Amino acid sequence: MQDLNVVILAAGEGKRMNSGLPKVLHSVGDTPMLIHVIKSAQELNPTNLIIVYGHGGEIVKAEVDKRLPNNDFIWAHQDKQLGTGHALKTALPHLSSSGATLLLYGDVPLIDALTLKEMHNKYDDNVVMLTANLDNPTGYGRIIRNDQSQIISIVEEKDASQSERRIREINTGFYLLPNKYLGGWLNNLSNQNSQGEYYVTDIVAMAYDESVDISYVDARHTYTIMGVNNKLQLEFLERIFQTKKAEKLLEAGATILDKSRIDIRGQVSVGKDCIIDINCIFEGIVALGDNVRIGAGSFLKNVAVNNDVEIKPYSVIEDAVIGVGCKIGPFSRVRPGTKLQNDVHIGNFVEVKNSTIGVASKVNHLTYIGDSEIGSKVNVGAGSVTCNYDGKNKFKTKIEDNVFVGSGTMMVAPVTLGEGGVIGAGSTITKDTPAHELTISRAKQTTVLGWLKRMRK
Repeated sequence: MQDLNVVILAAGEGKRMNSGLPKVLHSVGDTPMLIHVIKSAQELNPTNLIIVYGHGGEIVKAEVDKRLPNNDFIWAHQDKQLGTGHALKTALPHLSSSGATLLLYGDVPLIDALTLKEMHNKYDDNVVMLTANLDNPTGYGRIIRNDQSQIISIVEEKDASQSERRIREINTGFYLLPNKYLGGWLNNLSNQNSQGEYYVTDIVAMAYDESVDISYVDARHTYTIMGVNNKLQLEFLERIFQTKKAEKLLEAGATILDKSRIDIRGQVSVGKDCIIDINCIFEGIVALGDNVRIGAGSFLKNVAVNNDVEIKPYSVIEDAVIGVGCKIGPFSRVRPGTKLQNDVHIGNFVEVKNSTIGVASKVNHLTYIGDSEIGSKVNVGAGSVTCNYDGKNKFKTKIEDNVFVGSGTMMVAPVTLGEGGVIGAGSTITKDTPAHELTISRAKQTTVLGWLKRMRK
């Protein structure tokens, strides 16, 4: 197999984005556009992957290294924006002397590896283009063919005649080019055009003039070749991306009540008979078991949800494991490091952080559980708090099996509540409590007769 070089053009400033962030770092599905393109390219196992950078280059490099650590990408700097031909020429010193170069764009995020592989399969020391037929080709360069339907050149719209502008077959800008000709073609590019730029499109006419075969692949989906120049276009591709993600979940058997109102910003897998209500957001890696129901407006990030779980509306769950048969919400927050064993109930306005809660335990109302180990069949009453932080250090609360914690209890860690005990409502627990006993810690209730009347006077 001949060497395959991939060049990704990522030097544009993107002024129409009206943002201080380099254009290629704007995200689709919570992933920068450039990362989408790199991942598609990597599926072809290229010999070299070269990124042409310019505006905000150090920021772009840092983000790529963070998202794809330990990479061996080659970075080529384009100091002036003089067109696609000039940008590709900056990568020329890094290309193999033989083989082919695939040209991609960092602001065309939905180009797919299947299309790129189809282009690669058509390569045989020739030029392979990706084309498309559009009902409205405005803004794109047009494909010019001769009487034998051979591609002979590309004309940019600003340089096209009226008859050429009526052509619906357009140039997408994606090419697979033979390296043995590429250097000569790039060095012969001219900027004698309306933009005063060096067009890589001019290579096609050079190839035809030198009798180099020009083949093409027709893009299956228009969205795969769409670039982003402003936030409207970014949002348009975001919705397409999200719809495609939702459709994959539907094909896997999930019930999604409205596929236009779901955001998947990572990887989601589903078991049988899952139901996902509107406006749910998924980030990172989320795995849903069988018979999971997720209420409207819920947010899940890096969560493993086992079978028969109900997550009620507007719950937030991050970096946690949810056992079989649990019920969470509405308006619950399950924070990182939490593990709920089977049949746990976490109710409305309850926050749980870095804690394990045992089988069939209930924390149903207005409660904070942090850095705690809670046993089985424990009931924690409304308004209770594990006071685990002293301003400097965090301490652990342990509640053993079958403990009943009355409402409004403050548990000042480190503290252990013994098995089967009952804690009276309104208690402040600062010491370990014995098993199978009632513990109450309250100030004596006092009424001061006549105080209110005297104050009013």
